[in-house]
Amino acid sequence: MLDAVVVGAGPNGLTAAVELARRGFSVALFEAKDTVGGGARTEELTLPGFHHDPCSAAHPLAVNSPAFRALPLERYGLRWLHPELPMAHPFPDGTAAVLSRSVGETAASFGPRDAGAYRRLVEPFLPKWDTLARDFMSLPMTALPRDPVTLARFGLLGLPPSTWLTRRFRDERARTLFAGLVAHVMAPLGGFATGAVGLVFALAAHARGWPVARGGSQAISDALAAYFEDLGGSVHTDYEVKRLDDLPPARAYVFDTSPTALARIAGFGGHYANYRYGPGVFKIDYALDGPVPWTAPEARAAGTVQIGADSGEIGAALRAASREG
Repeated sequence: MLDAVVVGAGPNGLTAAVELARRGFSVALFEAKDTVGGGARTEELTLPGFHHDPCSAAHPLAVNSPAFRALPLERYGLRWLHPELPMAHPFPDGTAAVLSRSVGETAASFGPRDAGAYRRLVEPFLPKWDTLARDFMSLPMTALPRDPVTLARFGLLGLPPSTWLTRRFRDERARTLFAGLVAHVMAPLGGFATGAVGLVFALAAHARGWPVARGGSQAISDALAAYFEDLGGSVHTDYEVKRLDDLPPARAYVFDTSPTALARIAGFGGHYANYRYGPGVFKIDYALDGPVPWTAPEARAAGTVQIGADSGEIGAALRAASREG
């Protein structure tokens, strides 16, 4: 009998399998697709030789993740590539605000009226970022926070809606860039804890950047799978689990699947029949014959480019997605 079986080889399932195997448990991992990765994959989606990530390409939270930082993934081929600028937000007038590794460069791109406000917002947290990231990414709390004072200060800023936090900015440049950061979780700008989302993405950029994995996001999943197998785990791809009887006996079963898939496999009947999924993303992949000719030079140097004329336009799009999700 195995100690654990993990169903679903997305990044969460892979990480769970690795963490169990690191602690000496016998673990088997099952994935319905013909390759591991889930959302962290890379495929030829347009033309031969053009490799695209079906989901995220930049990974600011992965490179800052306490779990990933504790794993020797570089030994298994993972290399993080850092663009000159983590992110840029161009405006219709040809200028851009930027999210740089440098707090000063970022603040300056917002203009003189908001530069000081941005510095005062992020600089107190950066010296304690690693501890804050560990506490934040452990939510909901499974243990006492390592730095409860810093976490509480962060909560006072982050738990209210992001619109409250951005009131400290006087001009639209900073508000718009921050709204784009919140948009990564596809929640209305006035939603609970959206201030924390924007602040975490900004702090992550200043701490370690917004890198991409060399070779695409598949490199992250492949490194996790290779490390897992070196730890003695077994990976079974192209193996669709339709019911629990399809799996070997184990003391525990861990599911990195949708709730409805879990209900179907585990025989929960209609327990999740009314489960409502959140809004999704519509993604377009291009095969380009050259760089995108952004008017703003900052956008040409950035790994990630946010689009949105102002915070009102981004907010309206998020509200519409939330209503339709």
